[in-house]
This record gives sequence, C-alpha cells and structure tokens, in this order.
Amino acid sequence: QVQLVESGGGLVQAGGSLRLSCAASGRTFSFNAMGWFRLALGKEREFAATIDWSGRYTTYADTVKGRFTISRDNAKNTVYLQMNSLKPEDTAVYYCAATAKVAGSGSADEYDYWGQGTQVTVSA
Repeated sequence: QVQLVESGGGLVQAGGSLRLSCAASGRTFSFNAMGWFRLALGKEREFAATIDWSGRYTTYADTVKGRFTISRDNAKNTVYLQMNSLKPEDTAVYYCAATAKVAGSGSADEYDYWGQGTQVTVSA
C-alpha cells in the first residue's frame, strides 16, 4: 500500500515563495518518478514538475519553469516543490503523484498513486 501526504500549502502574496513537501510511505521502491500536478477552479488538471528516482532528471511545465524547483530526499522518502515568484494564476490545489511506469512524463495518466492535495492561494 502506498500513501502520499502533501504539506506546505497556504496563502502567500504575489512574488512570495512556498515549499511543498510530499512524504511517501509503503512500496516506494517501486517508484520510477514522482511529480506535482495542480488543479485550479474551472480548469483542467495541469502538470507542474516531475523528478526521477535518482533525482538527476527533472522536467517542468513551461508555466513554472524558472520559478519552481522539484527535488527529493530519498532518505526521507520525500519530494519537494520550491515555488518562487508566485503569481495569482498559480493558485490551485497541488497534488503529489508517483509512478512505477516511465519517468519524466507530464501525463497524469502515467501516475499510479496520488496524494490528497494541498491548497496554494496567491493573492494579488
């Protein structure tokens, strides 16, 4: 059984920063990659970033590239999303996901496990 638990969301002013964490437990050895997705009101789920198990390979959506950084600490089974220069359009529920399939994918269909989400609200 796999469990992903996100934390670190909150309310921040535009231009500010937040760091999200995703703690994984269970069959984490089966993961090839982990990622972050987000869902804003009235919009479809959107890919944000992904990182492979080694931590050497990362992929970002164009909308967050240069502002967000994904990283991981395998000793803690935790993945992070450092979000800088936040904009009101970054407001969304952010979900952590893990996949035992191909690493580097931005498609939600490739991810097997999902967390419950954490709300990020950026005020203008």
